[in-house]
Amino acid sequence: MITTSRPGRASAPSRVSARVLATVAALGTATSLLTACTGPDPASGPVVAASPSSTATPRPTPPPDPTGPTVPVVEATLGPPVAATPPPVRLAVPDVGIDMAVDPVGVRDDGEMEIPEDADRAGWYRFGPAPADPAGATVVAAHVDSVQTGIGQFAKLRDVGVGAVVTVTSADGGVHEYRVVTVEKLPKEGAPVDQWFDRAGAPRLVLVTCGGTFRRDIGHYTDNVVVTAEPISG
Repeated sequence: MITTSRPGRASAPSRVSARVLATVAALGTATSLLTACTGPDPASGPVVAASPSSTATPRPTPPPDPTGPTVPVVEATLGPPVAATPPPVRLAVPDVGIDMAVDPVGVRDDGEMEIPEDADRAGWYRFGPAPADPAGATVVAAHVDSVQTGIGQFAKLRDVGVGAVVTVTSADGGVHEYRVVTVEKLPKEGAPVDQWFDRAGAPRLVLVTCGGTFRRDIGHYTDNVVVTAEPISG
């Protein structure tokens, strides 16, 4: 789904590859980039079983230039999740028929962000804000498709319109409503990942999956589909 290649390193096909870094001194936030998705574009036909999974993968912001100032960086796995509020367990966008379970996800042993293998389940980045938190971006990502389950529900994100309502249900039964303010298809190269995983600023919901053209030569899609929504007050 979401791919941005780092210099000198090729994206691994059929996996979510996202290295998650926390720039503690400068930002106090974890930054991830979703990358390396596999499977043909949902609009182009059946899924090609290239490998075990196909979808979004948060990948790290490249480390600072060795000639520049040193910024302490730590793996997100070294600290507990930021959110102390109830995690999201379900997400729905009635306008396009999305209604799916949400699992809390973190970082794998190899430093990559976890994404549910099932394309009909989404992953909430648990080291960032939860829906009830007063600030920052709640990030939910899912594979656009997978070999096991075919086309995923987040394939419909590209059809979401500005003004659509997104409903997120938390583990305590709380219901949080958001209104979509932007729907973007962005090249994975140079994607504004820091903004997606921002822990500061106004509370918002960021939904991410893969889009664009599937490139079989590199094993992933060319773009990310990103939906940003703001809480509906009152």
